[in-house]
Amino acid sequence: MTTTTSTTTTNTAATNPSGTGHRHGPRLRWAKLAPDVYKAMIALDAAAKKGLDPALVALVEIRASQLNHCAFCIDMHSTDARKAGETEQRIHLLNAWEEAVGFYSPKEQAALALTEAITVLTDGFVPDAVYERAADHFEEAELAQLIAMITAINAWNRFGVSTRMAPGQA
Repeated sequence: MTTTTSTTTTNTAATNPSGTGHRHGPRLRWAKLAPDVYKAMIALDAAAKKGLDPALVALVEIRASQLNHCAFCIDMHSTDARKAGETEQRIHLLNAWEEAVGFYSPKEQAALALTEAITVLTDGFVPDAVYERAADHFEEAELAQLIAMITAINAWNRFGVSTRMAPGQA
């Protein structure tokens, strides 16, 4: 008589395409465990967005979140952008905004280039040409707000990816 033992194996590639051996899911609820930090982030976020075009803010938030691989933030900001009237096509093309000629205004392109330079600091400092391009399209105070907003979304992304916040969670 032969007995068969059933074992369950986990297909790491199916649960985690990056192959790092961990399953996706929240590690901890950081906002509940560090409420003062969360409240400070909410205040920073609101202050950083003051005076900026909400449509531009949405594009920058989505693009930074794409670069940082923050699925939670990509989902949330894409949903918010749609509710604010952003088109599906512009949201989908954002990952290739430089090649999507005619879909983004020169001001939006300058903001997206600055977003990428600030977000991906491993490539070095923010290049003068990128900064000057943004300075050509934004008044100094508005540029300061944009830099603050880019910094804020990068902080949110880092909370999201380090704690593995999943899309659709609140």
